[in-house]
Amino acid sequence: MDIISTPDDMQGRARQWRSQGLKVVLAPTMGFFHQGHVSLMEYGRTIGERLVVSLFVNPAQFGPQEDLGRYPRDLDRDVRLARDAGVDCLYTPEAGAMYPPGYQTFVEVESLSQGLCGASRPGHFRGVATVVLKLLNQVAPQVAVFGEKDYQQLMVVKRMVADLDAPTEIVGRPIVREPDGLAMSSRNTYLNPEGRAAALCLYRALLAARELVLSGAKSRENILEAVRQIIQATPGAHIDYAALVDPVTLQEVEAIQGEARLLLAVWVNNTRLIDNTLLSESRLCCV
Repeated sequence: MDIISTPDDMQGRARQWRSQGLKVVLAPTMGFFHQGHVSLMEYGRTIGERLVVSLFVNPAQFGPQEDLGRYPRDLDRDVRLARDAGVDCLYTPEAGAMYPPGYQTFVEVESLSQGLCGASRPGHFRGVATVVLKLLNQVAPQVAVFGEKDYQQLMVVKRMVADLDAPTEIVGRPIVREPDGLAMSSRNTYLNPEGRAAALCLYRALLAARELVLSGAKSRENILEAVRQIIQATPGAHIDYAALVDPVTLQEVEAIQGEARLLLAVWVNNTRLIDNTLLSESRLCCV
């Protein structure tokens, strides 16, 4: 496995691969790998001939009061996991190379970036869209894979790629969970034992919503009321948002007609966790 740390070197390697007619797959990450990241790597390995994993804690998507400085990092461990997963290239650019002195260009995806995490984290999706476009330009992949846990992010990236005619297919992959249902996240390391137990309220709320829909419930208010009761009854848990939205536009819906996506953001003590699931009136959906 090669480790490349500069945009120029990455672009040079990408040009070489493309000249050889190789299919390149990119899995963008911020590192501190868990099994969710590994699942993206393993999937990418099956669909392409060269697999690049980018590891970049992107300062442009963190607000002034957010956790950029304490975001978990362990490069040696990440290198081992990436190598074991069959990654061809680990791309680890520095912030100064991605945003050199005088940098002033950012990408805005307007409607999809509003509300939900966009309301709680102003500027976040501007930073996400910008860094993803830069990575697509540097790696030139035919396919890029993202986890569905960050569902709004996935929709923002898909819209950006479509609107800007980027020649990359964006693929979302299912959420990977701990055995007890907690969605895997690098931020789970912030949780103490009590917080870890409280964090399961997100999964319990998703399961409750699923059971309601299976029993015939369609109303947004009925579904969200059940979700709120579970989370609000959990000590240390506070709802940032709970929303039932159209899976493509992310606009809130009054009732499930076909399919809807239930999105949650919950503070557990001082850690903000997100999770989501697809709810369907016509078929069984996994949480």
